[in-house]
Amino acid sequence: MSTDSVQARGRVLVVDDEPTIGDVVSRYLRRAGYQTHVALTGHDALEWAFRERPDVIVLDLMLPDTDGLEVMRRLRRREPLRTAFILLTARGE
Repeated sequence: MSTDSVQARGRVLVVDDEPTIGDVVSRYLRRAGYQTHVALTGHDALEWAFRERPDVIVLDLMLPDTDGLEVMRRLRRREPLRTAFILLTARGE
């Protein structure tokens, strides 16, 4: 899911396997002026991030296909990215 909002503030990739959470986070970011894309799996997140090079990645640590930390490691290992990561977790539940 992508938006065509103004890119003045930057592009954010939201990665969460719960569509409702991804949509809520994305909606708040769009209201703040960010362009967003939501990925539901680590695989989709990696593909999109390598292609589009987002400014910020909001990343769930518990994904169905891979650990969120592994997604972050792969992104940082492949090429030096100037991407900030914000990690989400429900592990305390």
